Amino acid sequence: MNKFKKTLLTGIASITMLSACNNSGNKQKSTDMSTHQNEKGESNYTCPMHPEVTGKKGEKCSKCGMELEPIATEKAKDFEVKLSSNPEVIEAGKPAKLSISITEGGKNVAMDVVHEMKLHLLIMNEELTWFNHIHPEEQTDGTFTISETFPAGGKYLLFVDYKPNGTSGKVKMLEADVKGTPLKVSKTAAEKLVSKVDNYTVTLTNGNDLKTEIGQLLKFTVERDGKKLEEKDIQPYLGASAHIVMIAKETKDFLHIHPISDKNFPIYAETQVKKAGLYRMWVQFKIDGIVHTADFTVNVLEGTKSASDNHHNHDNH
Repeated sequence: MNKFKKTLLTGIASITMLSACNNSGNKQKSTDMSTHQNEKGESNYTCPMHPEVTGKKGEKCSKCGMELEPIATEKAKDFEVKLSSNPEVIEAGKPAKLSISITEGGKNVAMDVVHEMKLHLLIMNEELTWFNHIHPEEQTDGTFTISETFPAGGKYLLFVDYKPNGTSGKVKMLEADVKGTPLKVSKTAAEKLVSKVDNYTVTLTNGNDLKTEIGQLLKFTVERDGKKLEEKDIQPYLGASAHIVMIAKETKDFLHIHPISDKNFPIYAETQVKKAGLYRMWVQFKIDGIVHTADFTVNVLEGTKSASDNHHNHDNH
């Protein structure tokens, strides 16, 4: 039997946000990480990072470039996300077909396209040393399927990032047990602000300054052969200049961040981290048609409300 453990709790989400369910008789853990709710009206949308910026559906924030989200006045709809696999027992090193359905009242829900895809699936092992970002394909019955090969045995976290028609984006987390020999992993370092991937060196220049309660900036430099790359050297990837995922080491709080344009840093983003702690981070960027994934470990400290106010006054664009 497929060993999925089931629990439901409230978590955190960010720029685009995420239930997972089970096969009959299977155990599964599902974490609801959605913070956005239903819209007040078709023309009443706001930026999740800059709530003072409002507009209509499809418009973007004038400050950070994020797509506006519907303002919530009603209780969030109860969407059920079910996961099944074929074979039921997932084995390391062997492809498994993952099938995801998102329903409301027993019926499959239509999805909006967000960053060129209707569904983003972000997978990592429990130790947060392995990461994959994939996109299940929609089937004629409204479900989404994809084949995935897990590299080793152990527990994996699967984050489903989706946006039902007429609602804000959501994230759901589930856990899957994979049969096989676990990865040999070393203890996560307290900090890693420089990542070398392929022929590139990626540096989070302000990684020591991350705090809660602050509209946080993420500033990355990218170097190749000792030369710093510019914004024009980075190709669009899934409708953004890059993709950033952050997940808390202990609580597994999750953020999916989409960088915006900046002339000083080829990868630059704005977000807000709500809980202090150690976070793992993956940055995906595209150059010469190839997607590269750089990994980081950052320590987010407790901030203050007054610091948040000062930060916004100083750093808004």
